[in-house]
Formats: sequence, C-alpha cells, structure tokens
Amino acid sequence: MTAIVAALGLGANLGDREAALDAGLAGVCDGADTRLLRRSSLYETAPWGDLDQGPFLNLCALVETRLSARALLTRCLAVEAALGRARVKTRRWGPRLIDIDILFFGDAALDEPDLVVPHPRLFERAFVLIPLAEIAADRVVAGRRIGDAAAAVDAAGVARVGR
Repeated sequence: MTAIVAALGLGANLGDREAALDAGLAGVCDGADTRLLRRSSLYETAPWGDLDQGPFLNLCALVETRLSARALLTRCLAVEAALGRARVKTRRWGPRLIDIDILFFGDAALDEPDLVVPHPRLFERAFVLIPLAEIAADRVVAGRRIGDAAAAVDAAGVARVGR
C-alpha cells in the first residue's frame, strides 16, 4: 500500500499520563509500517462530555503509514488494550489510561459503524484542534483548514504544559 499521512489524537487522565502517551505513540509507530512524522506539545485539558473526572493530558501526532485505515484502527485499539485500557460502554467519555483516535487518514472519508474519518467531532474539540494546529495548521480536512478551525474554537481549559 502507498504511504498515507494520518493524524492521531492521544489522551490520558489516569496514572502516569505522560508515560501512557509516550507508550501509546511508540506502540502505534513501530517504524516498519508506521512512523512518526511530527508530534505536538503536551496539553493539559479539562474533561469533555463527562466532567466528573480529572484533567487530561493530550497530544496529536502526524504519522506516515502503509496500513489501511482499518488496520491502523486495529493497531490503535490493540495498543490501548496492551496499556490497560478497558472500554466501558456505560461511561462513554469517562476516565481512561489511554485513548488513541484517528483524526484524519489522508484525504479519506469513511463512515463505517466503528470507523469514521475524519473524526466526527474533530471540529468541536479544542483539546484536539489546538495541538493538531501546532503540527498541521495548513492541512485542509473536510473543507476546513485546521489552523482556522483552531483559531475559532473556544480554547478555555486547554493549556500547553510541555514538550
């Protein structure tokens, strides 16, 4: 398969959040079929959806992959599970050890039951748009420039905290 540039959003609000993000990114980017191109700084963010939990640490990454979107999703889910993530369907936006989402996959537009790209809430979430704009401001996704979308989103509760 031809290499595709994809964006990932990673977040964690339990345990050693920074270590979880590092391990998640390393697990997805094995160097053989998926490699890291750029990663954003770390951002501490207020929880989204379910507010009764601690703050998240988030980052975004651009990766180059030879995997299909489905295979990349499978890898992301396997890495989450290996790091101890248990998906609890009764608490949709609850606390988590690690979360890895595909934000976009090249120019693909997919709408399958468990795989939608671009991510359906990409333009609603400052905790994704702000770090993504740091590494892909000029990228156009679904007709919108990431940098413009980030400038327009309410960034309250999003603070850059490191590398």
